[in-house]
Amino acid sequence: MKKILFMIAATTGLMFTCHGQDGSQTDQGSWLIEANTGFGGGDTGFAQTANTSFGLTSIGDATIWSIGAEGGYFIANNLAAKVGLGYSDFDGLTIFSYKLGAKYYIINTVPVQLDVTGASYQDANENPLWLGIQGGYAIFVADQISIEPGLRYNLSLNEDFTDEGILEFRIGFALHF
Repeated sequence: MKKILFMIAATTGLMFTCHGQDGSQTDQGSWLIEANTGFGGGDTGFAQTANTSFGLTSIGDATIWSIGAEGGYFIANNLAAKVGLGYSDFDGLTIFSYKLGAKYYIINTVPVQLDVTGASYQDANENPLWLGIQGGYAIFVADQISIEPGLRYNLSLNEDFTDEGILEFRIGFALHF
């Protein structure tokens, strides 16, 4: 009898201490802070630097580094309005980037994002824009922390700047609160 009571108590305790991803991280009124890394894009020069992620790349003799972050507020369950800011250096050329968009979590674990990314280049009359679409999978490693690997495609909206699209593999790290 003691073994049965112990098993019931242990099972009940285990049920209350296990935390599954129940969607509360993506409920209306929650916040999201993200840091992303990007891989890929090929030899796209300036186009590769206009982002709000962390990166370090070499193209020929030039070195590109970038730093940035994104944040969002869940305006509805599973739907966040997002903004992002980034700073890049392309071998001495300063680039400021911004992003506006929305991110939707399908069944709380499949994020899909649509956004517009813009850039302002130091001492240049270029202000390129990209339309981005991104999809992936959110792996919740803790109640409020997720790792989100995924694919992103940026479509250039400026023919005179670049007509190249950029395909990237990204790994995002998100804090939900």
